[in-house]
Amino acid sequence: MTSPTLVWIRRDLRLSDHAALTAAVQRGGPVIPVFLRDDLVDGLGAAPKWRLGLGLECFADALADKGSRLILRSGDARDVIPALAKEVGAGAVYWQRAYDPDSVERDTDVKAALTDAAVEAKSYVGHLMFEPWTVETGQGTFYKVYTPFWKSVRDRSVDAPLAAPSSLPATDTWPESEALEDWALGAAMDRGADVVRPFVQLGEQAAQSRLGAFMASKVADYVRTRDLPGIDGTSNLSENLALGEISPAQCWHAGQRAMQDGKAGAETFLKELVWREFAYHLMWHTPRILTDNWREEWQAFPWNEDERCAEVKAWKQGRTGIRFVDAAMREMYVTGRMHNRGRMIVASYLTKHLMCHWKIGLKWFEDCLIDWDPASNAMGWQWSAGSGPDATPYFRVFNPVTQLDKFDKDRGYVSRWLAEDYSAPHDDALSYYAAIPRSWSMSPDDAYPEPIVAPDVGRKRALSAYENRDF
Repeated sequence: MTSPTLVWIRRDLRLSDHAALTAAVQRGGPVIPVFLRDDLVDGLGAAPKWRLGLGLECFADALADKGSRLILRSGDARDVIPALAKEVGAGAVYWQRAYDPDSVERDTDVKAALTDAAVEAKSYVGHLMFEPWTVETGQGTFYKVYTPFWKSVRDRSVDAPLAAPSSLPATDTWPESEALEDWALGAAMDRGADVVRPFVQLGEQAAQSRLGAFMASKVADYVRTRDLPGIDGTSNLSENLALGEISPAQCWHAGQRAMQDGKAGAETFLKELVWREFAYHLMWHTPRILTDNWREEWQAFPWNEDERCAEVKAWKQGRTGIRFVDAAMREMYVTGRMHNRGRMIVASYLTKHLMCHWKIGLKWFEDCLIDWDPASNAMGWQWSAGSGPDATPYFRVFNPVTQLDKFDKDRGYVSRWLAEDYSAPHDDALSYYAAIPRSWSMSPDDAYPEPIVAPDVGRKRALSAYENRDF
C-alpha cells in the first residue's frame, strides 16, 4: 500500500484548485491535512489572526464532509513537520508555496530536513498565477513598474482551475490534534469580534458565491463603481483571497469569461488581480519593501515616527475632523475591511498631511484588517507615501474634501460610518462604539472634531518638505 501523504495547509483554505491536495490524492494512500501554528501565525495582528481561526474552523468542516480531518499542531515547522511525517509513516509532504522571505526561509529548511529523512517534499503554485521568477523584462531583470508588468502577463495562459477531489482517502489511525479553541486565535479582538463577524463571508462556498454574484451583476459597471465607497460596487474578495478560500486563477478565468461576454469592467478587474501579483513580484525580488523604504533615497526623509503622538491617535480613532478619513477608519474597525478609495485617502492623509511614517499605517492595517496581505499592504502604503514602486509623485497630495465631493456626492458613505453629525445615526456608525477599546472613551454624543490639520495647510507643509528633501 502507498504510504500516507501529509498536506501542509497554509493560506489555501479550499478544496478546489488546490494543487498540493490534488497531487496527494493522485499519489494514492491516505491523505492527512495538517495546519501548523508557528511563529508566523503567532505574529499576526488581531484581526487577521481571528479571521484565520474562523477560516480554519470552516475548512476543517469542509474536510470532515469529505471524510477527512484537519490535524492541528504547534511549534517550529523545521521540527514539527518532519516529526509528524515520521509519526504517521508519511512518504511525502506536499504544500503550496509562499513568497514572503520568512516563509521562504522556513520552507527551504523544512524541505531539506524532509529530504534528509528520505521523505518526498514537494511544493506547488497556488497563491499566485505568475510566480515572481517567471516574469522578466527583456533585459532579464524584474519589473519595477506596474503597466509593463501587466502587459507582459495579460496574454499568458493560466491553467484551468482544478476540481475539488471527489473524496479524500482517510487513514485508519489519525494522529493526535490540538484543539482550535485552545489556540484562542481571536483573543486580541476582544469585543470587536462580535461586531465584525456579521461582515465576514466565510469559506470557499461563500467566496465562490461572491465571485459569481460580482460577475453576474456588478462587473459590467466596475470601472465606475469601484471608486464609489458608498455603494457595493467591488468584488469584496480580498478577505477570501488572503486566506486562499478562492484562488486567483479561479477569479482570473471568471474575469476572462466576463470579457468574452462583453462586460466592460472585466479587464479592469483582471488588472486588479495582476496588481496583487505585482505586489508579490516586488516582495520576492526586493523583500525590503516589507520593512524599509523601497526607494532607498527616502531613508533620509523626515517623517514623524512617534506612534503615540496626538495626530496618530486621532487618525487611528477616526477623529481627524476630515470626514472621508474618519469614515474609512471606522469602516475598517466595524467590518475588518476598507474600501480601496478610502485606503488611498487615509494613507495619503497620514503620510502627507500629517507627515507621519508609512510604517505606522502599515502596522495599524496589519492589526485591523481581516483581508491583510503582506505584499499588498506594504506596496499600498509605500505607493501612497511616495517611497515605493509606481508611487504617487510627491506633488500628488489627495485632497480628502474634494475627493469626498467627487466620490461620495450624496454623503451616503460618511453618513453610514459617522455618528456625530446625525440625530439618528446609522446602525453601522453606532457599531463602531461597541467595537473600539473602552479606554478610548468615545461616544456618539461627542461633538465632531475640527480638523487636526486642514487639507490646504497639510498639503503646503507636505510639498515644502518634499521640495526641500535632502536627496
